[in-house]
Amino acid sequence: MAWPSTRSPGAGRPEREYEKVAAPKKGRNASAQSRPGRSLALILIAIAALTGGMFASGQTTPRLGIDLAGGTSITLTAQNEPGQPNAINKTNMDTAVDIMNRRVNGLGVSEAEVQTQGSDNIIVNIPRGTNSKQAREQVGTTAKLYFRPVLATDVSGGKASATPSPSASSSSSATTGDKATSSSSSSATPSASATTQGRVVSDALKAGSSPSASSTPSTSASASSSAAPSASAGTDPAAAKLQAQYATLDCTNKAVRAKAGTGAKSTDPTVACGQDKNSSGQWQKYILGPAEVAGTDVKKSGAVFDTQTGAGWKVTMDFTSGGSKKFAAITGKLAQNQPPQNQFAIVLDGQVVSDPSVAQSLSGSAEISGSFTQTEAQDLANMLNYGALPLTFHESSVTTVTAALGGEQLHAGLIAGAIGLALVIIYLVIYYRGLSIIAIASLGVSAILTYVLMALLGPAIGFALNLPAVCGAIVAIGITADSFIVFFERIRDEIREGRTLRPAVERAWPRARRTILVSDFVSFLAAAVLFIVTVGKVQGFAFTLGLTTVLDVVVVFFFTKPLMTILARKKFFAEGHSWSGLDPKRLGAKPPLRRTRRASAPVDTKEA
Repeated sequence: MAWPSTRSPGAGRPEREYEKVAAPKKGRNASAQSRPGRSLALILIAIAALTGGMFASGQTTPRLGIDLAGGTSITLTAQNEPGQPNAINKTNMDTAVDIMNRRVNGLGVSEAEVQTQGSDNIIVNIPRGTNSKQAREQVGTTAKLYFRPVLATDVSGGKASATPSPSASSSSSATTGDKATSSSSSSATPSASATTQGRVVSDALKAGSSPSASSTPSTSASASSSAAPSASAGTDPAAAKLQAQYATLDCTNKAVRAKAGTGAKSTDPTVACGQDKNSSGQWQKYILGPAEVAGTDVKKSGAVFDTQTGAGWKVTMDFTSGGSKKFAAITGKLAQNQPPQNQFAIVLDGQVVSDPSVAQSLSGSAEISGSFTQTEAQDLANMLNYGALPLTFHESSVTTVTAALGGEQLHAGLIAGAIGLALVIIYLVIYYRGLSIIAIASLGVSAILTYVLMALLGPAIGFALNLPAVCGAIVAIGITADSFIVFFERIRDEIREGRTLRPAVERAWPRARRTILVSDFVSFLAAAVLFIVTVGKVQGFAFTLGLTTVLDVVVVFFFTKPLMTILARKKFFAEGHSWSGLDPKRLGAKPPLRRTRRASAPVDTKEA
């Protein structure tokens, strides 16, 4: 009896001696391989949309950094105040940036940049055309916040008023239990004479504080502010000088607003301008008494929404123990006076940011309420916190760059970039021949995306193209070209193994993709670390390097690979033309592998 044949079911069937190319899986991958035109259309649409956005915004060129446009760059390093070892934190640094932004804007500077660098540095970039010495003095000092009693106020260019008539109206008011009653004053119908103002100012100087109720002028007197100070005012030269400054103060002039009151000592009366226009769209000007409370006496301030009384947004203030006593003393005096001598002005860097009125003596906390929006309340709360900022700064470096020097450096950088790009293209053409078309086209797409994004990121996030950023873009040329080389070499390796071009492309892509992603991840990680730990202009290099690395991945996946898939179907590349860069003979490919038969297993004929 013969045993059944032990030959396997596949015995005798032809087998391939080489591994089969796996068929594309159904789903997303199969669609991507069979329809590469979709990926090409997607990236071309994205390029068209971004370019259209660039022209629509009017920002057709990248914003140039301080080293290319010229100007002054100041690096400030924060230091803790005595007794405040943990004062250097993100909140305080951001507040300091806001202060410095206000200061450089007060100088009439356009496109100035103030930003944090690292954990304890602030970079201030001021374009050319600005007094660098004045800018350094403005940004390098600590904010000065004071509470000063209002002696007189009026709109700039109008008639002065020490006491408004009963027809005057205020734009906001509120009352709380043991807290402040405040209102932002609007322009009042003038009803005080220059003689009366001179007496009020003189009395304030003699008393060293706000005038008492007895010195408040009556509402019956009226005269133009242009009138010369009377003899009663002239008996006090300081009061007469202050009155003259007030009469000529023009707060409609931006330069005058920025300088008014900035040089006054806290113990002296002064003139000042409002930070913003009042409810009537006019600039307010003031005569202010000596500072009664300093910003350092404010423990904390915040913006809250009053849901109980329906008063809307309001600003709360808590004072230190010493500040509470000072605030109680000044509010007790102000509450006895008539408007505007019952108001205190909150003065930041010489400008009045708010002028609430007081109806009663207050203790250690207060709140300012009225027709505030959320933004206005938050801004005022931040300003009240400025004076308590426990930080000082010292200059780490000051760099002045002329526009001519920046232009020369940019020109040299562009020449270096053009030379590097030309060398890369020459190498690709000589070594890869026809494949260089794909590489050059991919480099062009990457360059367009980089340029358009740099132009759009200027107004969007304040990105400025400086010299290190130009260097980062030049280095990115090599990184981008390296991705193409990895893909091309994988394809050529597959052809050397005897495969035709179309399966070689699909087989090479997964291996090349893995290498490209790992390489770009390492480059992006290095750029991210460099961006985080560096200070100053080196961050421009890191940012550009990271941006171009991300774009490299986008271009390779959505342009290079689909374009290679399409060209692999063309006769010039598919048949391995000698100038295609894929000639099997030049690559030393193995002969095409053929099917062979395996010897059949012997049949056991022995009987059991």
